[in-house]
Amino acid sequence: MRISPIGNNYNANSIYGKIASGKRIQTAADDAAGLAIANKLKRHGNGLDVAANNISDGIGVANIQDGALGTIQDSLQRIRELSLKASNGIYGSDEKEMIQTEIDQLLQDIEGTAVGTQYNEKKLLDGSMADMYIASNPSAGEGMSIKMENATLKALGIEGYNVTGDFDIGAIDAAMEKVSAARSRTGASTNAMYHAYNYSKSASEEMVSSRSRIEDLDMGKAISRQKSEKLMKDYRMSMLRRKMQDDNSLVMRMFGNM
Repeated sequence: MRISPIGNNYNANSIYGKIASGKRIQTAADDAAGLAIANKLKRHGNGLDVAANNISDGIGVANIQDGALGTIQDSLQRIRELSLKASNGIYGSDEKEMIQTEIDQLLQDIEGTAVGTQYNEKKLLDGSMADMYIASNPSAGEGMSIKMENATLKALGIEGYNVTGDFDIGAIDAAMEKVSAARSRTGASTNAMYHAYNYSKSASEEMVSSRSRIEDLDMGKAISRQKSEKLMKDYRMSMLRRKMQDDNSLVMRMFGNM
């Protein structure tokens, strides 16, 4: 019987290594085509993970923007209420001055929110940026944009708004419509990003599953093969020892007959 200890040891070590790692493919020698596909899936999966993180950041931007616009909307609503109050003929100049004082504070708050709202030092509501690009599919060089709104007093058309004299409450209504439209656009962007995020996460998980089916070891089969290899190795060693014993016996008989 021909014994090949090197080949047997290699097979045994290979099986032990695969069981220890849980991977069917450890080197290209195990399955070159499978390894190439697994690496491609890994690359695409990593790209999808990066995309999901980018989109998550974009959702954060949109949420901050919408929250700030909501605050501005509340301030405008209060200014409208005060304007209606000031239009009442029972109020004199002193009362209107008091109303204007509150309106001035609200206008200051609106401007402060528009100028101060930012994400990672990028202004979101002062009109300094037209759009913010989100790399929602970096592997393909594709992305989506979030419109950066302008909610400054000048952009809303209410800079210097004053109710102590003649005033047009329609300016406040127009400003509220602008903010409402801005929130609608932000909401649409948020919904689109949530859809893209869910797709990226789902596709990434599928990539991981597909890669696992290619790379991962069938432990049951591997352990069964390991046992078979051990039994075969033990059998071969037993046969080798028997052959050596037979050879020794033959030599002793030959020398004994001399």
